[in-house]
Amino acid sequence: MEAQCRGLAAALDLTPVVKRVRVRALWDILPNRLWFCPLAAPRRDSDPLQPPWPELLITCGNVSAGLSLGIRRASQGRTRTVHIQDPRLDPRRFDLVLAPRHDGLTGPNVMVTRAAIHPVTPARLAEGARAWAGRLAHLPRPLVAVLIGGSNRRHRLTPAIMTRLADQLAALARRHGAGLAVTPSRRTGSENEAILRQRLAGLPAYIWDGTGDNPYFGILGLADAIVVTEDSVSMTTEACATGKPVYVAQLEGRSRRLGAFHDGLVADGITRPFTGALETWRYTPPDDTARAAAEIRRRFGWDGGPAAGV
Repeated sequence: MEAQCRGLAAALDLTPVVKRVRVRALWDILPNRLWFCPLAAPRRDSDPLQPPWPELLITCGNVSAGLSLGIRRASQGRTRTVHIQDPRLDPRRFDLVLAPRHDGLTGPNVMVTRAAIHPVTPARLAEGARAWAGRLAHLPRPLVAVLIGGSNRRHRLTPAIMTRLADQLAALARRHGAGLAVTPSRRTGSENEAILRQRLAGLPAYIWDGTGDNPYFGILGLADAIVVTEDSVSMTTEACATGKPVYVAQLEGRSRRLGAFHDGLVADGITRPFTGALETWRYTPPDDTARAAAEIRRRFGWDGGPAAGV
């Protein structure tokens, strides 16, 4: 969520003041439409929400939607509020809502995006590629980037699924001479990561161990193709921002919203299911972040003022 806010701020040529907030138990269990006195919700270990209020407030997620209303009220309407994703509140209570199409939200204050807002730009990919070219030079081409998420409320990355995925990746290396650049996440889990390392042992594969510099943008920038697990809209969107072939690996479970998101990308000719094959296709990368920034400038007459809050 923070990456989406930062990506939008960067597209507006802003350096944001970032606020990370956790709310007290009572507010945490109440739907945000029932919140009373939202600015009393943050816990003491949160960043303070206090004047001077920003000219532009960018928020993402249910909790920050409620806080956004509190700041808008405290600023007497002077703070412009932009919320990313469905706020689970009447969108008319915000100046602009950026809702992905799989949320099914519409309205005069709603801009529908095809995918997630993100921080990936050609310049950032090029910078990452330069930084990591030497460290990944030992891997053969085609180079396949592998972005592995993990279990969440709707999907499960089980050891059986991890074994199947690792065996498919190993087959790419053996049959196609592909190199593999793999970045697990914190949700992947130690058992699944051990399976991955064991199945790819002895093959031309780099697997990030979570220490040192993060290779994420370097891997995306250098890759010829990308495999990403289906559990994350943001991770899939960022892969698609490269314009390279993106394969989506299925996990156990099903989410209606995530399913609609992935079905839409397949229908648009952007992604394909990962079956272990390597193909080549072209598409125009979704550019929702730039579109959103342009819409903010158009609606608000925004000229890149001194500060934005996230």
